[in-house]
Amino acid sequence: MKTTLLRLSKLLAFVLLCLLIYLLRPWEALPAEWNPWAPLSVDHPLTPVTRLKLSQLINSPTECSAALATASGKALSYTSLDDYTPVTGCPLENVVRIERSDITFSSPFTVSCPWAVAWTMFERNELQRLALTHMDSRVERIDHYGSFACRNVYNRSEGRRSQHATASAFDIAGFRLANGERVSVLDDWAETGESGSANFLRAFQDSACDYFGTVLGPEYNQAHANHFHLDTSNYGFCR
Repeated sequence: MKTTLLRLSKLLAFVLLCLLIYLLRPWEALPAEWNPWAPLSVDHPLTPVTRLKLSQLINSPTECSAALATASGKALSYTSLDDYTPVTGCPLENVVRIERSDITFSSPFTVSCPWAVAWTMFERNELQRLALTHMDSRVERIDHYGSFACRNVYNRSEGRRSQHATASAFDIAGFRLANGERVSVLDDWAETGESGSANFLRAFQDSACDYFGTVLGPEYNQAHANHFHLDTSNYGFCR
């Protein structure tokens, strides 16, 4: 009898605690960037819940569009696209066409909305800070190899589709700086650690891992010797 009463009292205490938490809603006092239930904004600084919020956008087109819309016109020039199939076997869903951001790109490109949100946050929080720290100049342009490609991983005839097949990946070849310098993944990665260019590239890769699920660079394999591959799959695979 005592055991039963003890169990009931514990259950009642737990229910009352849950009710109290529900009524007080302590999470609502958290800043939006720390609140897992608050809508994501590209203006949010990086926190331990940022990666969770970014990963949730993959299966939430409406929430992703809302997050991307928090970027002002000058900060990101893009066009939301209807779902379509540019190549048989590779339908594109929840994608946008990016013209430019605070920086320019070597050409416009189509990419998934979750990728666009992750990039915009990374660019605002990390990219220019890293460039100024290691190169004493801002990034003005990204040279890239594109995003969409209807193919399997490594162009194999069989196997799983590449993240490029859904426009969820982007390959960066180099950076043009405001002072006229160019940083090339192929040419500058292998320089000594005293090189500002090499340090910038390594810092770029490390920081990108906080925003993108998979980040691959020159040390991953020969196929990535000349570019960084950034995509929204997995979360935590950085090589």
